[in-house]
Amino acid sequence: MNEDLEEALLPIGRFARLCRLSVKQLRHYAELGLLPPAWVDPGTGYRYYRAGQAREALSIGLLRSLDVPLAAIGEVLSGTDPHRVLGRVRAGLEAELARRRRTLATLERVLGAGLPALPVEVVAEPARRVALAREVAVSPEDIGRAFAVCVARLGVPVPDPGGPAGAGGEPAGLVGLFPVELEGPLPVAVAVLLDSGGPRGRRPPPGTEADLLPGGSFARVVHVGPYDQSAPAYHSLLAWCAERGHPVRGPVREVYLSDPAVTVPERLVTHLMVRLGDPG
Repeated sequence: MNEDLEEALLPIGRFARLCRLSVKQLRHYAELGLLPPAWVDPGTGYRYYRAGQAREALSIGLLRSLDVPLAAIGEVLSGTDPHRVLGRVRAGLEAELARRRRTLATLERVLGAGLPALPVEVVAEPARRVALAREVAVSPEDIGRAFAVCVARLGVPVPDPGGPAGAGGEPAGLVGLFPVELEGPLPVAVAVLLDSGGPRGRRPPPGTEADLLPGGSFARVVHVGPYDQSAPAYHSLLAWCAERGHPVRGPVREVYLSDPAVTVPERLVTHLMVRLGDPG
């Protein structure tokens, strides 16, 4: 390295102190292609940066402090419109903040009233003809996406609770089917009753299949509130089954009785149901 170049470059330790980053962070950003060093000594492997790279390094540090993912930072540094990229990040943070506020409200209720013990009733359900859409979630956090994919394939919105009733007297609507154990690939399905005289009549929409939801004896609990705050209701339902020695057969059913387009989240009514096996 000639003397002019040497004077223009900063060793990684000095550059890290200048930019208030650690050497480990700089190495990681280099591996990701966000901030490669200006020169790497081929003999020693030492990394050097130009002082002019400090603004970019400080920008990375600032955006990380604001919980901007590294992938989004890469988009910004590559010249993508920062308003679009950071607007997307802001929307995600706002959604997470809203979810955490609802979680906090649920925790406050648990603190005030103790662990939930919602009433559970045993009901007899007939078998029902449905149109069924299926998708696999890769993790519990991916269940929302899988559910949305299924609903889109069905092409049927959650009906108005005042609409036509189904075969058993419940409002016509969607039924979500979710695994009890949240490990490994998670099969998710959404069904719409074909017996309810819905907008698509008795034929399943393209990309879905006609199926039969088994009938039988079910334990049922009523959840009132946002869909993503159903944990206390699940707690009551599964605890009731365990205490009575009932093995849970098949997926958990969520029967949506309210139309989220016209119902505030705090008043959404959902029936959580599990098919009961004989006590062990």
